[in-house]
Amino acid sequence: MTDGQPISAGTTKRKKAVVMGATSGIGLEVALQLAEKGWQVAVAGRRRSLLESLAQRHGNIGPIAEIDITLPDAPTKLDALFEAMGEVDLYFHSSGIGFQNTNLDIERELSTVRTNADGFVQMVVTAFRHFANNPSRCGHIAAITSIARTKGLGAAPAYSATKRFQSHYLECLQQLATIQNFNIHLTDIRPGFVETALIEGQKYPLQLQPKAVAAKIVRAIERNKAVVTIDWRYRLLVAIWKCIPHWLWVRMKVK
Repeated sequence: MTDGQPISAGTTKRKKAVVMGATSGIGLEVALQLAEKGWQVAVAGRRRSLLESLAQRHGNIGPIAEIDITLPDAPTKLDALFEAMGEVDLYFHSSGIGFQNTNLDIERELSTVRTNADGFVQMVVTAFRHFANNPSRCGHIAAITSIARTKGLGAAPAYSATKRFQSHYLECLQQLATIQNFNIHLTDIRPGFVETALIEGQKYPLQLQPKAVAAKIVRAIERNKAVVTIDWRYRLLVAIWKCIPHWLWVRMKVK
């Protein structure tokens, strides 16, 4: 990666990526699409059998690592994966959970916080430190947040709150990279409702297909975008949400 330039599959140097949460959904599709573009892609997630199956599907995918991002050993395992890959260009984070939880089941709320806040921080900090310790002090971190980070959603308190947290944390890391003169770029990816296991069986409107969403994500990474909302319908929705004052928003029955 040259100073200030986006990651691109058109360069002679072979790009390398680590994809966290590659066993299904968006993470799986991003791993496959990067591999198709010639990247060497290490994949990680909780289900080893699915990771092994993924590695068998494409010669550019591997090594693999079984990692539960909520456990204390997750940073050590991610560091080992970086070490196995050598000089990594991209860390892509697609590991998260969420629930509609109007009954405020405390375990669901805390489980969401453990994954989307604690686990998220463990992984992106490990990636940031890895890039900061490289001789070139460069790298790219891209992470899935959500349009849910725009407003507090009463139907999914922990989910929308942790997505707001993730988005702000990425912004903080980008500023920290500037303070420390690191050439580390961060991309905040904010999709709408994507047809994955996360919302399986629930009647969300305007559901997007993982393959199409992944294509837009890869394009945003190649162009070094700082923030991308997927797709245009959700960009319009978010713009409307932002115009609603707090006093009115909390009186709206948004489900």
